Amino acid sequence: MTRNEIKQISIRAYLDKMNIRPVKHYNYYGMYHCPYRQERNASFKVDYHKNVWHDFGTGEGGSLIDLVMKIQNCTFYAAAKKLEKEYGGVQISDSGNSFSFHGNIASLTIQKIIPITHPKLTDWVQERKIALDLANRYCSEIHYQNKDKVYFSIGFRNDKGGYELSSPPDFKGCISPKDITTIRNNSDRCLVFEGFWDFLSYLTIQKIERTHNDTVILNSVANVQKAMDFLQAHKEIYTYLDNDKSGQEATELIKSHCVSVNNRSEQYAAYKDLNDFLCQKPTVKQEEKNQKLE
Repeated sequence: MTRNEIKQISIRAYLDKMNIRPVKHYNYYGMYHCPYRQERNASFKVDYHKNVWHDFGTGEGGSLIDLVMKIQNCTFYAAAKKLEKEYGGVQISDSGNSFSFHGNIASLTIQKIIPITHPKLTDWVQERKIALDLANRYCSEIHYQNKDKVYFSIGFRNDKGGYELSSPPDFKGCISPKDITTIRNNSDRCLVFEGFWDFLSYLTIQKIERTHNDTVILNSVANVQKAMDFLQAHKEIYTYLDNDKSGQEATELIKSHCVSVNNRSEQYAAYKDLNDFLCQKPTVKQEEKNQKLE
């Protein structure tokens, strides 16, 4: 394992494995009690985006390898060996190629499921204009193996226990079985989204962490037929699908099977999808007009 590979390992995830949690948690950093000395106040900062730490009590700081050396009171070589033993199977590269996946999806096996902490994934969430706390409410960081390599992505769980995967710059995949994701609140109204980024974008635009409506995330318009029984049980349906041919066809299919269907994609007609609308917001005046989508 190279020095660059070690630097990519999340400090937050490493501390989490040691059952060390932040006392105060903010958008991009957390304040901890120092893991290698006694203190009353939390003066140990971990920057999630830069993946570095700083001890305000001593003025020390650095990357994960520096922290392991402090906690274990060991040499660089010993700390590197310890990390290689724990993380050596995870393939990480500065170019981001660790997110590329080619092969049989059915052969994937999950290695671990943790909160979204890796800098490349937290940056990906930020680029999508989604708050990390909100993303972690509905998604996880999934480490999964294909043959002799381990990869990691943001994962969103479906109703059959599979995971929809997303990683920068544009990777999409699935750990089978593939299915829709439903959120059931015993409501007569149902919201429909194509993917989980659109669902999180909706919550962000509405400035809420959850909706009181029933919701279905298709995880692909190819799954629209799987959602039909669930949709037909509702009096009102609001679709927030993509403004492309497949999204329009899925909307029309829902209209042909359900009584009251409201196509909300017209409210962001100038954008490909709801997340694109969120990431490329119009002027403040226009934004205020479009703020409420329900």
